[in-house]
Amino acid sequence: MGRAKEIVVKVINSKLANDFVRQNHYSKKVVPNSTLHFGCFLDNRLHGVMSFGSPMIKEKALPLVEGTGWNEMLELNRMAFDSYLPKNSESRCISIAFRLIKKNAPQVKWVLSYSDGTQSGDGTIYRASGFYLTAIKQNKGIIMLPNGEIRAHMTFTKGKAILSNNGKASHPEGSKYLEGFQLRYIYLIDKSCKLTVPVLSFDEIDKAGAGMLRGKRQTLESRKVKKNE
Repeated sequence: MGRAKEIVVKVINSKLANDFVRQNHYSKKVVPNSTLHFGCFLDNRLHGVMSFGSPMIKEKALPLVEGTGWNEMLELNRMAFDSYLPKNSESRCISIAFRLIKKNAPQVKWVLSYSDGTQSGDGTIYRASGFYLTAIKQNKGIIMLPNGEIRAHMTFTKGKAILSNNGKASHPEGSKYLEGFQLRYIYLIDKSCKLTVPVLSFDEIDKAGAGMLRGKRQTLESRKVKKNE
């Protein structure tokens, strides 16, 4: 594992975390409901951030694992690392963060996360970290505005956007949905928990045409071939 063993993972404040995410995450955006932030340090400098919080629609997330209480799960909603960290750093940092959660917030039994196979990747880090793949679906949640800005669909169909548009949900004229997929992953911190949804084989990613790596379409099978060449 090399220098990845030297990484220190600890809780950091939201300002430090959000500044790093804005600079290093592909979206350049933070999630407002993130409440727990872990910083990943190497050589005494911050090189990675993992932000956790409640899901946007929590009542839909809770039933994914049997008997989940209102405070018994978190969503890993932002993960950003710079290029300074060595190979295997991401999975090691996730593992440490989960151990810290288990020790200091034992009520949290599982973690939800989504991989953006429309703009970024299909969840390589999650698979390497022991997450279960539980859903692959066409992504109808991301739109491109006429000026090229990328925004979430619900930005214009929820809350203030509807109030400012006489109660109607609509997108700016000329906007279009981005093609791609969203992949749902679940990690069970408490191994006695039971999923209420099927666990999908990772082969299903290629079958659905959902493979993506660093923003480019790429099958899992092609990555295996390159690795073995």
